[in-house]
Amino acid sequence: MGTQDLVTIVPWTFIAQICNLFIQMYLIKRFLFKPIGEILEKRKALADKEIREARESRAQADQLKDQYETSLADAHQEAARIISDAQREAQAKADELVQEAEQTATNLRKRAAADIEQERRRAINEAKDEIGGLAMDIAGKVVEKELNESDHRRLIDDFITRVGAAS
Repeated sequence: MGTQDLVTIVPWTFIAQICNLFIQMYLIKRFLFKPIGEILEKRKALADKEIREARESRAQADQLKDQYETSLADAHQEAARIISDAQREAQAKADELVQEAEQTATNLRKRAAADIEQERRRAINEAKDEIGGLAMDIAGKVVEKELNESDHRRLIDDFITRVGAAS
């Protein structure tokens, strides 16, 4: 065997090796690439499904966020409305209380004025009675006689009329 036998191509061996190569390729494709391809296809489908679900979840989260923001804005508006209503009611109540206080003060002033007027009349009547008594005493001393009741009344009324006109 020479060195040339190592380098020469034997046709039956070459054909057997080519057939062997095709058989190995077929077996590898059938039992290795096809299951691996199916596994890769399933993983790709699973990844696509998870991505799709993530997008849907994000869309739902965005929708919920929008609803939350809308609800929050509505709550702020409602709170502002409630505060505004409460301020209006408080102002109305304050105005009502002030009006009641003014009415009470007016009534107290009227009653005080009526009381003062009544006291003034009473004081005037007392003064008239006292003045009448003094006038009677003075008249009795001046005239030096005793007056009867009708003369006495006439003198008192006359004196009171003059004193009232002078006041």
